[in-house]
Amino acid sequence: MQSMHKIDMDLVEMTLDVMKYTIDRISSSKIKIGKPKKEEELRELVGETVTEKGIGGEYAFNLWKKHLSKANVPVDHPRNLAFVPASPTRTAIMFDLVTSASSIHGAYWMEGAGGIFCENEAMKWIVSLTGLPKGAFGVFTSGGTAANLSAMVTAREHWREHEEFRGEKGLIITSIGAHSSIKSMAKVIDVDVLLVESEDVLHETELQKTIDNLSKDERKRLFAVVATGGTTNAGIIDDLDGVANVCKKENLWYHIDAAYGGGALAADSVRHLFNGIEKADSITIDPHKWMFSPYDCGAVIYKDPQLAKNAHSQQGSYLDIFKDEGAHGFNPTDYQIQLTRRVRGLPLWFSLAAHGTDRYKEAVERGLELAQIAGKLIEADPNVELVRAPSLSCVLYRRIGWQPEDYTHWTYENHRKGFALVTPTKWKNGDSYETVSRFCFINPDTTKKDIQMILDSMK
Repeated sequence: MQSMHKIDMDLVEMTLDVMKYTIDRISSSKIKIGKPKKEEELRELVGETVTEKGIGGEYAFNLWKKHLSKANVPVDHPRNLAFVPASPTRTAIMFDLVTSASSIHGAYWMEGAGGIFCENEAMKWIVSLTGLPKGAFGVFTSGGTAANLSAMVTAREHWREHEEFRGEKGLIITSIGAHSSIKSMAKVIDVDVLLVESEDVLHETELQKTIDNLSKDERKRLFAVVATGGTTNAGIIDDLDGVANVCKKENLWYHIDAAYGGGALAADSVRHLFNGIEKADSITIDPHKWMFSPYDCGAVIYKDPQLAKNAHSQQGSYLDIFKDEGAHGFNPTDYQIQLTRRVRGLPLWFSLAAHGTDRYKEAVERGLELAQIAGKLIEADPNVELVRAPSLSCVLYRRIGWQPEDYTHWTYENHRKGFALVTPTKWKNGDSYETVSRFCFINPDTTKKDIQMILDSMK
């Protein structure tokens, strides 16, 4: 009994340590940006951590705080402007703890009714931003890749309902500006991808021309088009309305990957740029990007959810109980590729409930504003110049006279100093690709001074 009591007290103390660490982390206004270490360095610092007898929770936690936590780059640092960063609200982070502590299996209503109800409340708001017709709905996934994959499986299975296509290997069209997960997803479901050779806006005329130039076999295999609502590289929004016209005319599934840019649907100042999104058959949006939710939280939305259910609903004798009359309710697993899932939309629900959607609109608008501020600072600086006008919260710019290795050295040097993480990218300039620098603004705590300091470090 004494040993059991000791374990209980250890658990209480560990819980208090974890809560203190969490409170310190989310209340701190001076987060260090962190930097990676080689595996050999980390091994030398912490030794073997998984052993037969265990090293003890307190010791393990101290290793995390002293060494391992510092070898990460926080996605919510105000000067982390690389890739697509994130900035989860403090309320969402806190409720992520509650989500884990609650041990909810979020696949079926029978087990997770309360959590799934909350997820669906958050989903209703997201769906309302798209303008999709009544009956449209979605589910939360692990991220944009899983969302795109779930949507394309639905599209392919719907296409193959027609007997003439059952033996065919499918084909989809997208642009070279589309996210890498589109090509990755296509490998998983064994379909071919045809890329329209434009990193800028995918227009109706370009798409129609591409389809008109397909061979007879290719046209037979074509079942879907993927447009982008805010490219990851440059924040470009395709001609969503025009692409919708082509898809309707050609009887093709219309998917829009708005994993990054979808958050901007909440911003009145740019909502018109997404006109046509309401005509999509499916849409991907990542709340863990521009809707201030913790990782990992993506979302896939369907105009007709029944088509997704036809494609994804799993059968098994051990699952029959979940489909009995007494268990009837919304089962998220029926609409995407995962069976086992956590209620990853729960932290988003709590944050929305706590702050209200107006605060979300303001935070998204701030990201748009920061991009415009950066654009003006770049135009006023003789050492740098814009590659193209800022789009959404992405800004591409070049340091005049720099070669690719200069960008790489600058990135690593700023990271080594713990100052900032801003990474280079490539932009198609004519027939070749040019190395340039890139900002992506998500965090409303980023300041004009932060931007100016980063630009000054290029001198």
